[in-house]
Amino acid sequence: MVYILNTNLKNNKKVRTALCEIYGIGKTLSTQICDQLGFSEEYKIKNLTNFQIQQLSQLIAQNFVIGGDLRRDRRNDKNRLVSISCYRGFRHNMGLPVRGQRTHGNARTARALQRKGKDTARALQRNT
Repeated sequence: MVYILNTNLKNNKKVRTALCEIYGIGKTLSTQICDQLGFSEEYKIKNLTNFQIQQLSQLIAQNFVIGGDLRRDRRNDKNRLVSISCYRGFRHNMGLPVRGQRTHGNARTARALQRKGKDTARALQRNT
């Protein structure tokens, strides 16, 4: 296993596939990174030298927001929408679709799960 940017990457995986395990890096971005560093499609994690691993981690850390930083940024974006009391903030709070999707036929799963969580919380309050 190779440890890059707080993520363990399995040795037997190809570099392009393994990079997708890092939060914030998808197929397109991993392909761009490998092309920049000159890794072939068949190159595996176990074949990387220490210098290549260092190059890889530096390139990603300097040019992209990933991992915990990306999670924090997304959470802060949602919290900002909630704090300014905009429509999207209300939708986030209620667990409903934010981008204009219809809710009559769809989005029932999210609401059911949300309702189930509230029912569980109420039951716990009654028992105590």
